[in-house]
Amino acid sequence: MSIIKNLEKDLKQIIQNAGYEVEKLALEPSNRRDLGEYQLNDAMQLVKIYHQNPREIAEKIVTELEKDDRFEKINIAGPGFINFSLSEKYTYDFLNQMNQDIFTNIDKKEPKKIVIDYGGANVAKALHVGHLRSANIGEALKRLAKLLGYEVIGDAHLGDYGRPLGLVMKEIKDRYPNLPYFDENYEGDYSEVDFEITNEDLEEIYPLASNKSKEDEAYLEEARVITTKFQDGEKGYYELWKKIVDVSKAEIKKIYDKLNVSFEIWNGESDEMAYFDPLIQMYEEKGLLVESEGAKVIEVAKEDDTYTVPPLLMIKSNGSKSYDSTDLAAILERKENFNPDEIWYVVDGRQSLHFEQVFRAARLIDLIDEDVVLEHIGFGTMNGKDGKPFKTRDGGVMSLESLMELVNQETLKRINNDSVPEEEKEEISKIVGMAALKYADFLPFRNTDYIFEVEKFADLEGKTGPYLLYSTIRMKSLLNKAGETTSQEITKFKGENEKNIALTLLDLPMVLSRSLESKSLNEIAEYLYKLTSQYNSFYAENKIITEEDTALRDSWILLTNLVYQVNTMLLDVLGIKVPNKM
Repeated sequence: MSIIKNLEKDLKQIIQNAGYEVEKLALEPSNRRDLGEYQLNDAMQLVKIYHQNPREIAEKIVTELEKDDRFEKINIAGPGFINFSLSEKYTYDFLNQMNQDIFTNIDKKEPKKIVIDYGGANVAKALHVGHLRSANIGEALKRLAKLLGYEVIGDAHLGDYGRPLGLVMKEIKDRYPNLPYFDENYEGDYSEVDFEITNEDLEEIYPLASNKSKEDEAYLEEARVITTKFQDGEKGYYELWKKIVDVSKAEIKKIYDKLNVSFEIWNGESDEMAYFDPLIQMYEEKGLLVESEGAKVIEVAKEDDTYTVPPLLMIKSNGSKSYDSTDLAAILERKENFNPDEIWYVVDGRQSLHFEQVFRAARLIDLIDEDVVLEHIGFGTMNGKDGKPFKTRDGGVMSLESLMELVNQETLKRINNDSVPEEEKEEISKIVGMAALKYADFLPFRNTDYIFEVEKFADLEGKTGPYLLYSTIRMKSLLNKAGETTSQEITKFKGENEKNIALTLLDLPMVLSRSLESKSLNEIAEYLYKLTSQYNSFYAENKIITEEDTALRDSWILLTNLVYQVNTMLLDVLGIKVPNKM
């Protein structure tokens, strides 16, 4: 249990000693620091229960508070608002407790198993800027949930089973019609076929094939037929599909590695196909699968809907599986393999209707237990300076790798440390660039669209990832120079800056819990900036290493260590690496 939770528990007992019972007590930082650091408003709430004057209630509680040496500057404001501050001794005590084990100030949650679907990269297509937020937010939520005690399984859930693959194979067939993959009578070993394809080839082929399909109906129709063939396991097309998937998946993994994003399982839509026939049977037995213009759909609209919810498409008119059906099959697969308590889908907010359809269809046949939470965690778009989705100069969709390189080059300009060799600067710029990209992504609430300005977010000053890294590296450098302290306990402070840092550290568990509840990382991003800025103000006003007062010097170094621990922990939650130097 965190320090603040323990304090709230003790305050409930103090109020009980005053003769009153409170069901829930939440200690809130005061908006009037001149009156106190914290405020208790319970006297006002107790009026309704005990029918006494709020001032009288407050005075009785204050009498009990004054008996506890953890509290000072206790006063009553207005009709019955109790203000107080934490004593100097208690501040040192809880900081020393945190320094011994930072995790004592984190509130662990009741155990749960969660599957997070936050990949969604499409095989044979280049990852673009639209994939950034899903990867960043999903990875950070996974790390946050693990920190707070949940068992979490991240699923890449690759798009490897749809028409884009059919289009790619159609174009390959047009270019190389004599390949054995397209020969129905071929009986040889496909692994020995003399045909190599690279990720660069795929990134050239797919856009070309996609454009052709928009202009040539016959081309599109053959791609549809090919899609059905490989989905049905027709040998040649299936073997070519496997080759394409293997090549593309290796490249996708490389990009995710650069983003410091990892998955426990690398399933694709194709992995759900073993569950497709049982799924169809479930809906047919309930009479829920109906024909509509040659396709098979499930009606998911409700009588009390205030908006249109179209039927969910299970099987297309050409016999191929839909995106909707593979997501339903994935629920069945996750139930059988993991039996999760919750499944989170970190996917663009514009997909909200799709998930509404899928969740409703799943509930129609109790595909997942009633108490299992299915949640779509949507997010807004990352936009350029014009307020529109980030694009290249020629107006095309920018690849994620191109965006990363753009940011790397900007951060490289800012690394002016002459002690760093040129070859190291390049590697450092990649880490710093990724921090710039990620931190900018976390600052707004996840549902908010935001404008990404490379120059602004690559800056070493202001609310940026590079600023946090530079400050954290400086803390580490100070700790290395300082060496061992004489004392292992904080015993002395000089000014308000240290107390401000202490109170912010006390807020940590509340920030983590609220972030998990809202499924957004903006509070953690803001907290990191606040804590770092407070420390930098303290650092600028004091000569820590050369301080002659040993007790004060040791206390400052231990405080620095504490802030450093929290920073590195939270940066890791955000998936941001810290280089050794900048």
